[in-house]
Amino acid sequence: MTVHSLLTPQDCAILLIDEQAGLAFAAGSADRQALRSNAVALARIARAFDIPVVVSTSASKVYSGPLMPPLRQVLPDAVPIERRNMNLWEDEAARAAVLGTGRRTLVIAGLLTEACVSFPALSALADGFAVRIVADACGGLTPESHAAALRRLEQAGAVMTSWLQLLLELQRDWTRRDTYEAARAIVVDHGGGYGIGLDYARDMIHPA
Repeated sequence: MTVHSLLTPQDCAILLIDEQAGLAFAAGSADRQALRSNAVALARIARAFDIPVVVSTSASKVYSGPLMPPLRQVLPDAVPIERRNMNLWEDEAARAAVLGTGRRTLVIAGLLTEACVSFPALSALADGFAVRIVADACGGLTPESHAAALRRLEQAGAVMTSWLQLLLELQRDWTRRDTYEAARAIVVDHGGGYGIGLDYARDMIHPA
């Protein structure tokens, strides 16, 4: 597939990098609660569409803390791979986990955009992987530094997306019943006005 192709669940793996409270405290590029909600939505997308997820953390015992609780709830079987390197691609265990998925398109989100998101994305691109960055599930130190990191990634060949665009790209057709309820629930819980609209539509079709 090319970077311009629409994804299917069979194409990709999702990388959640350093989704930890200590790093969320440092993220000033967006509302922190929104960042966490978007990361949870992405994790729920992985579950709904049966996409392999690699979860990695760093400095969990000394600064950053564990994977955030809402993500642990969505991914109860995920065992975060603890790293010393900022760059997941330079950690043997984490890189092996990514390669073990067998997927050549990586969907990446995490904290902070300037380093622990950017570095493995750049390394994966250099190794011939296709990379999509879920920009609204990544947080940087400032809006300016976050935007600069995303520009560098885009210039290197990464494709920017959002959790909602990813969900709609994977669902593609609301008559796909096997994933409909899970996809709809994610939008209702995380999609703001769009989610309110879906609830409204169901009430209108099936009045309480």
